[in-house]
Amino acid sequence: MLTDSPAFSGFAVNDLDAARSFYADTLGLQVTDVPEMGGLMRLQLGSGTQVLVYAKPDHVPATFTVLNFPVPDVEKAVDELAGRGVQFQRYENPPTDEKGIMRVGGPLIAWFTDPAGNVFSVIQQD
Repeated sequence: MLTDSPAFSGFAVNDLDAARSFYADTLGLQVTDVPEMGGLMRLQLGSGTQVLVYAKPDHVPATFTVLNFPVPDVEKAVDELAGRGVQFQRYENPPTDEKGIMRVGGPLIAWFTDPAGNVFSVIQQD
């Protein structure tokens, strides 16, 4: 029944304007307002993937990664995004280096947050 459904994901933020600015201006994503759905916005990602973002006044960020961006070169992506003002998270477990890149136990990955505290990542994918 659902195998042919064009499913999509979504997550909440506490401030749509701040999120829109971060996603469009800082990350360079295509952002479209969806007023017919009550003030949502849509992130248009590669391969036709769409993610809905909605405002939730009592928003509490998830404690897990809500959106992963596969990239061919994590080091380059981290440098570019840091140059745009993105601050990468540093963790002891899993261990990350001074740039915020985890280099052990799997693909290279670095985590950052949006203005609402949602966790995103860039993850190396060949």
